[in-house]
Amino acid sequence: MRNLIALSVCCLALGAASAADPPAAKAAPKPIENITPANPSRAANLNGSGLSKLPPAGRPTAATRMSEREREEQAEAELSAKIAERLAAMRANQAARAAAAAKARKDAAAKAAAVAALPPPRARGTHWSYEGELGPAHWSKINDDWAKCGTGNRQSPIDIRDGMKVDLEQVAFDYKPSSFNVQDNGHTVQVTMGGGNFITVGNRMYELVQFHFHRPSEERINGKGYEMVMHLVHKDGEGRLAVLALLMERGKPQPVVQTVWNNLPLEKGDVMAPSIVLDPNELLPQKRDYYTYMGSLTTPPCSENVLWLVMKEPIQASPAQMALFSRLYPLNARPIQPASGRMIKESM
Repeated sequence: MRNLIALSVCCLALGAASAADPPAAKAAPKPIENITPANPSRAANLNGSGLSKLPPAGRPTAATRMSEREREEQAEAELSAKIAERLAAMRANQAARAAAAAKARKDAAAKAAAVAALPPPRARGTHWSYEGELGPAHWSKINDDWAKCGTGNRQSPIDIRDGMKVDLEQVAFDYKPSSFNVQDNGHTVQVTMGGGNFITVGNRMYELVQFHFHRPSEERINGKGYEMVMHLVHKDGEGRLAVLALLMERGKPQPVVQTVWNNLPLEKGDVMAPSIVLDPNELLPQKRDYYTYMGSLTTPPCSENVLWLVMKEPIQASPAQMALFSRLYPLNARPIQPASGRMIKESM
């Protein structure tokens, strides 16, 4: 490149000198013989005037411009390819996530359907009460074995009305003084009797198992309730139950009730087993007329097919005796249940 510049300068100098000489004194031009380009490969670029056809310094040739354009186009193509590849990867990831989400939803729906197809877990509760969430309205939901409390159609207690007056056979009582124990079981005061006490009704013999108390009376007679009731639970040899209900009203002290109160345990759940005996005959009213119908237990599991015998004549207990029980259980009576058209008989 320096050689080409020097050559150009020499040519320009010679041209200027020739222009300064007068026409007459102009000598024939002396040929340039010893100037040889430094780079022989560029000799072909010299024209007849001895000047090179090189482009001006700093200005790219067409070939250079084409090369730069091609490089830009190639870079753009490579960038476009990378962008397209990245977009394709993003779309693939989105599709994979969408497929995974769809599969998860499908699996969740299948699992929910499978769970829904399973039978519900069995309720196995054991605690119940007479009020609140554990009260009578919810007994059937606490334990599946107590379903009759909600679905039975022969439930007790009932309001005894429109009884059919017939010549009912008398209940035959075969009670005797027996050993006993007393327990406050958390729902009532219960007295468990020793063996050997029976009633006979309908040619069937039932043995007295236990008796307990409710306040107020669970049964009503033509809409009338009583302050308390005593239920004497009997069972025959086949496990069938007969419950004798003794309605209680205020009056003179009841000796059997007083014996029970005298032997109350100090803690709920504890059992007192006195060394004395108790005679259940002392509980019975003078008149033995009664109502009878088929019903159920008035506490869970509310089993049906229970023979009910409700004595017409109430027994008496003193206000103090009733007040003592009310301090323990102010309310432990199941509400009245529908009679559902069942037959009720009463003594004439």
